[in-house]
Amino acid sequence: MLKFSRLSAVGAAVAFGLLGVVAPQAQAADLKGELSGKISSRADKVTRDIAAKSPAAVAAGANLCGANYKLNHAERLPDASRLGTLFTYQAPLPKGGRYNDIPTCAIFDNNSGTAMYMKLKLCSNYTAVPCSVDEGTFTKYAGPVYQKKGGCGYVYAIMKRSASASTAIIDRKLSATACD
Repeated sequence: MLKFSRLSAVGAAVAFGLLGVVAPQAQAADLKGELSGKISSRADKVTRDIAAKSPAAVAAGANLCGANYKLNHAERLPDASRLGTLFTYQAPLPKGGRYNDIPTCAIFDNNSGTAMYMKLKLCSNYTAVPCSVDEGTFTKYAGPVYQKKGGCGYVYAIMKRSASASTAIIDRKLSATACD
């Protein structure tokens, strides 16, 4: 499993931003083509709509998670105001593995325009496996966080104005992958 450092992750995000400044029309066409094969067949309509409207964010997330990861779920949080966007990605199911065994990655974008305390936690369905957590004050995103066997696990996204704030702006828990 490939894991990038926060520095290389920031570099990837900056690279995507710079490409948009240089040639926006060509960039949009290239990104839509680049998304081909980067969205899971399990992704729902809302996820596909978000991907179509935000191809740069989806492509950057796919690059941060790793070459084999495909977008599984995207959700604007806390609502259409979109202070944050939660993305989950999944890698191919290991040969002979069950859906619970699918490698999973999550990224929580900060769309607020200001530094916020963010906590992103990805937990496996296997209770003996510790959750992966990234938390701190971020201007761009929290993550990526990984679970080698993350299928049917949970992802938690929390955003507050500061670590000591008593009220969360975003407090969301959802299935990391589509499970019954």
